[in-house]
Amino acid sequence: MGPGLWWYHRATCGRRFERMRTQLMALDRDPQVTGMAGRPVRLLWRNHRGQVRSWVPQLFARYVDGTAPLADCPGRPDTGGERALQAAQAVAAACADIGWSYRRLAPLDEVPAANLKWLAGYRHPRNQGRPGLMTDVLEAFARPRPLIEGAEAAGDPIEVLPAVFHALWHHTLTTALETPLHERVIVSPGSLRQGSGAVPAKNLHDGAGAGRGEESQGCVPAAEYRASGAGRGRAGAGCGEAV
Repeated sequence: MGPGLWWYHRATCGRRFERMRTQLMALDRDPQVTGMAGRPVRLLWRNHRGQVRSWVPQLFARYVDGTAPLADCPGRPDTGGERALQAAQAVAAACADIGWSYRRLAPLDEVPAANLKWLAGYRHPRNQGRPGLMTDVLEAFARPRPLIEGAEAAGDPIEVLPAVFHALWHHTLTTALETPLHERVIVSPGSLRQGSGAVPAKNLHDGAGAGRGEESQGCVPAAEYRASGAGRGRAGAGCGEAV
């Protein structure tokens, strides 16, 4: 099973929540991210006409290097129109004032998103299996080989495959997520591999949550909006869409 999703009754909101859910999974898999929150703050500012405007970024993440981006998850670059782009400039300017950044995250392509959702279903520590199984799995994939061959070398595939998917989520093993996962996909030693077979170390650079994403395979690069003269934001409590 994948991460839980509350499907709101209005279809447009459902698609929006699905995009946020996918980005949250990507952040959760990224080892550089130490914390995250949804709709954490409302930014208020005045436009050139003196009108009060506000915006609530959809996501916040904290990285191991101390950086802290706010982000939105638009379905397309032009989602929200001119209003959203002006808000992006104002939010980016406010973030720059306090040492944060702001990003509009590009949607993941269909195949990487599906692969990410599948692996997320195996992120729980219980999928490491019995004591010693993860060590056998890592030894079986000490060199790149097809998924099913390595699983069979480590034992009964029914028992082994959940541990393989768990290791792929946690970067102790790696594979290309841009193509559909199948039994002949090539699996290789991962960037966070540990000889003991334990869950990867926490304090590494660039990603999100406990057990997270492969170097650029999970999270699509974000277009970062730089500060402009579009106004300065001040933070206030609350959540919701733009006003």
